[in-house]
Amino acid sequence: MQINVSGPDERVVFLDYLRVIACFMVIMVHSCEFFFIDGDSIGIRTVSDGFWVSVIDSALRSSVPLFVMASSYLLLPLKCNAEVFFKRRFVRVVVPFVLWSVLYATLPYCWGEIALSDVKANLIHLLYNFNGASGHLWFIYMLIGLYLFMPVISPWLKGVSRKGERLFLLVWIVTTFWHYAKLVVGDVYGECYWNEFHMFWYFSGFLGYLVLAHYIRTYIDWSLKKSLLIGGTLFLLGYIFTATVYYHQTFAAHQLKELELSWRFCNFNVVMMTFGAFVMMKKINYTGRWLYSMIRELSRLSYGIYLMHIFILGFSYRLIGGFFSTPVTILLVGTSTFLCCCVLAKLLSYLPGSKYVVG
Repeated sequence: MQINVSGPDERVVFLDYLRVIACFMVIMVHSCEFFFIDGDSIGIRTVSDGFWVSVIDSALRSSVPLFVMASSYLLLPLKCNAEVFFKRRFVRVVVPFVLWSVLYATLPYCWGEIALSDVKANLIHLLYNFNGASGHLWFIYMLIGLYLFMPVISPWLKGVSRKGERLFLLVWIVTTFWHYAKLVVGDVYGECYWNEFHMFWYFSGFLGYLVLAHYIRTYIDWSLKKSLLIGGTLFLLGYIFTATVYYHQTFAAHQLKELELSWRFCNFNVVMMTFGAFVMMKKINYTGRWLYSMIRELSRLSYGIYLMHIFILGFSYRLIGGFFSTPVTILLVGTSTFLCCCVLAKLLSYLPGSKYVVG
């Protein structure tokens, strides 16, 4: 969740809507997990659960890439020197991240979910990775990595031609077929057990979303009709592929990583969905006072909402789960969690030094 640091006159309206929508999507994604994950294993209980998870969760897979693109859209190329850039990111992103990581490692002890020995083990584990209770914070590690790389890529974006940027994106798109290609041919282009850095490794991953957002900002200014037509078509095609493959995997997969094959954020089908969603959301420009003021505030709090939502999610499911059908439960758990986090983040924002808590 990128934290806006530009002045009020530089506000990009559609990004506020995008952050709020994407934040809700992330929470809905995690609401689905109660119906297909059992610890570290597949926990699909019925065919119906598998169907509804494939229909609902697959539609939400662009949530994380949308946040990455929002960061790039505002920040790249960098408008300040690296020192100023990193100072701002540290205060608004890293400090709250560390605080919430510690809370996830310790607070469950207060309601008897873990033992005191687990607290110690969790804190030690934080020295090199997130804990099981804070698995959603993988995103922040990745985002910090992208921030570290932004001063490197920024000069290139300032000088590269449209053709050069397209060439990078073309190579990146090729890498988004990797997971599927490896099912057929195994290791590719120099990849082997002693070298995971294959020929196109440095063009792969979330870096492509940074460049894609910059390309859209610089070169794509479609009409509303064209944005809806092309964006909607790409999103729909990507969604159909994502949901179909996931549903097939519910019967064929033996491990979670196999089940979630089509959900990986840097697969071509999720790229299609993300591009489609982004160009459509780019046309949102409504600034009506009541609605936009609320959206703008929730956008400001979106990082804090993301950081805390797993705490609330479990309580919501325990209160709601078992009373309704699968799709209704997912919707109610996700919505109630989102609303509770919005309120809590707003209350925390009144505290002195709240930027160190909710960003």
